[in-house]
Amino acid sequence: MRMRQIIRTSSLDRHVHAAPYAALILAGGYEEAGDQGRFRVNAGDVIFHDAFEAHLDRFLKREAIVLNLRLAPTSCYTIGFGRVRDPDRVVRVAETDRNAAADLLLSSSISGAPQLADWPDELAARLLECPAVKLSAWSEQKGIAPWTISRGFVQVFGVSPEAFRARVRAQKAWKAVQGTTVSLAAIAAELGFADQAHMTRSVKALTGHAPQAWRSAANRFKTGGRRPA
Repeated sequence: MRMRQIIRTSSLDRHVHAAPYAALILAGGYEEAGDQGRFRVNAGDVIFHDAFEAHLDRFLKREAIVLNLRLAPTSCYTIGFGRVRDPDRVVRVAETDRNAAADLLLSSSISGAPQLADWPDELAARLLECPAVKLSAWSEQKGIAPWTISRGFVQVFGVSPEAFRARVRAQKAWKAVQGTTVSLAAIAAELGFADQAHMTRSVKALTGHAPQAWRSAANRFKTGGRRPA
């Protein structure tokens, strides 16, 4: 991933970044649709991405210039959309010290909520809030045919609602096994997995490591060890 990126294309296919990073828009604008919902951004906006997030991008203007800054796993930030007071200052600092630029970006950005433009945005937000929601019940509540929901969601996000929900559930499990002492079986049950083995497969597919490896690594990290690479 290049730090300063000039993009002259209509779209970028859905892709995954293994490490957390921030994308600060310096010029132009685009629409990003991914695991955290859909964001429409312009110059001065920033999107904070967690590790293992997937998204696609649609560029609404002739080109976009983006400053990409890697975030440390220990950084404190809110995933999603924000606004930066002084983007030029971040750029100047990044020319000599990327880590300092990332710290400045984190300290000077103001978090914001994405605007829900239509029902695909609403469904994504609902699944992010509660991945156990039944799609058939949501479809009936909105008065939209299930096949319309499936097709329309794929057109916006590049994956089906079921696949989106599976990734949300796996990401929540990945965070819970690292940040809590709740048993793996209890986490699996709370998040709606069929069983602990189902959760293990999902987390490993998302991150490359099983939940127990992440929990062990998190415990070592607290005492100066390293997390899975």
